[in-house]
Amino acid sequence: MVRPPFRTQRERVSHALQRRATLEAMRRPAALLSGIDPCDADPLLVRSALHHGVLAARDCPVCTSQRLMVLNYVFGDQLGQFSGRIKSAEELCEMETEVGEFKVRVVEVCPDCNWNHLIETYVLGDGVRRPPPRRQRTVEDIYG
Repeated sequence: MVRPPFRTQRERVSHALQRRATLEAMRRPAALLSGIDPCDADPLLVRSALHHGVLAARDCPVCTSQRLMVLNYVFGDQLGQFSGRIKSAEELCEMETEVGEFKVRVVEVCPDCNWNHLIETYVLGDGVRRPPPRRQRTVEDIYG
């Protein structure tokens, strides 16, 4: 997965050390006794990865599957009802100039063994405060 350079990226936090510590803890015999299971992805997360994810440039660190997927979740007050959605890298590039500020959380998910981990978080946006978009009717509004 090659990510385009974002012009407004700031407050980047990598979770690589936490990921490495989790993987090391899994390989210790004590992890089996303590009941730690980082391969506990929610079925909805796995389904989202299969339909909206992008293949990662690396194999799954747990089962060595080549189907490790990466998802970009966006969150922010200025996104209104669209907060919490999955966006592609191209959509993030477009949103950079359309939204004042929003947070991106990059998650990796393996649909084969249910491994999931937060990879990094960062903030995008041009910094201009805007009101959230007007609420649009959804299927839930229509059918309850």
